[in-house]
Amino acid sequence: MKKILFILSFLICGNAFSQILSSQLEKKTIALGEVNRLVIKIDDIHEMQVISAPKNELLPFHFEEIKDSIGQNQNSYERKIEFSVYDEGKFTIPELEFNVGGKILKTIPYEIDVINTAQKADQINDIMKNKEVKLETKDYWELYKFYILAALAVIALIIAVIMFIKWGRKSKSSPVVATNQTLKELESLKKKKYIEGGNFRSFYVELIEISRTFIAKQYHLPADVLLTDDLIEVMKKNNTISQENEKIVEDVFLRGDLVKFAKTFPDQATMEKDFADIRDFVKRSSKDLEFENLRKDV
Repeated sequence: MKKILFILSFLICGNAFSQILSSQLEKKTIALGEVNRLVIKIDDIHEMQVISAPKNELLPFHFEEIKDSIGQNQNSYERKIEFSVYDEGKFTIPELEFNVGGKILKTIPYEIDVINTAQKADQINDIMKNKEVKLETKDYWELYKFYILAALAVIALIIAVIMFIKWGRKSKSSPVVATNQTLKELESLKKKKYIEGGNFRSFYVELIEISRTFIAKQYHLPADVLLTDDLIEVMKKNNTISQENEKIVEDVFLRGDLVKFAKTFPDQATMEKDFADIRDFVKRSSKDLEFENLRKDV
């Protein structure tokens, strides 16, 4: 009798301190992508730690876990998993292990049938027929305004580039700019007082150099590379420079060559006159160009 009581007491104590694991699967047949739920519960854990696979890693590969929540208090442990399957067929949730204070508890396996609810023979009907809508001008504007504005911006940019290439660069080398620059260079030459000091060679070298550069820029003649005789011949054939200005250039350039080679020694009055003539020639050059443009138009 004592032995029977002892065995009953042992069984009662063992059951009192044993854990009870239960699991519940909401659906065993689901459609592709449908959400299913698995709930695992362990009772009588008596504040022991429950160890299992990390969150979102409990189920096998084909099961796409959506939500994995774990709840635990002093006496119970609960884990709720929401999942979907995106492949058609039969899939198994194997035994899932839970370590409760060193004791391994396992769930029962589940087999899930995943079906495709859309059949090839199914006829898909529109809820309502498409309705034709007549678009007005403002509707087309709202649809295509960004494309139109972008096209206009590109056209404006192209026009601006063309205008810059055609007129922007020319403005830097326009007749007025070349004239003003040369007049400044002549004024700088005068301030060197070559005339007053009788330094006629330096005076004519710089005067002719300034004049050659000006003719090359203003009249687009190769004055900076041609000899004096060749330049005079080109000017007469070109007819761009007026006869009055052409005569001044010829006289001053020929006299300058004689001075450079020490064949003549001009006085102060001659140098002042040559300087004044070249300055007047530079000032009158714009009239030569105006006449040339009119001649081309005719």
